[in-house]
Amino acid sequence: MIYQLELLALNTQPTLPPYSKMPKIVRLTLLKITDDEAIQEAVQKYSTLTQDAKRDGNPYVQMAAANPSHDDPRSQGYTLVARTVFECKEDMDFYDNECEAHKAIKAVLKPVVAAPPLVVYMDAQFEKVS
Repeated sequence: MIYQLELLALNTQPTLPPYSKMPKIVRLTLLKITDDEAIQEAVQKYSTLTQDAKRDGNPYVQMAAANPSHDDPRSQGYTLVARTVFECKEDMDFYDNECEAHKAIKAVLKPVVAAPPLVVYMDAQFEKVS
């Protein structure tokens, strides 16, 4: 109550602390692909995804990159890791169901993927460390 009165007296709007911002969605997709050319094509498509993916005519994918994984038994056969960052879960849902750029990536990869992809997503906040 006192805080509200002080704000009224100062005629200012409260600002939320940085930790109260909605976190971005970070998504990792692991794929089992044995065709090296398809892996390189996927890496290339992910490299331009932030410009190619549009929602209501505007770019909406915050960050996108794909890289081949190292040949290691711990990789369990996964050969490509794609990382995408979205502003919110709704953007990720749009990406999954309606995005033409994502459909183009899936069209390239679907014939060469050996197993269903492993998709994991999480909330993440990116803050500068002093």
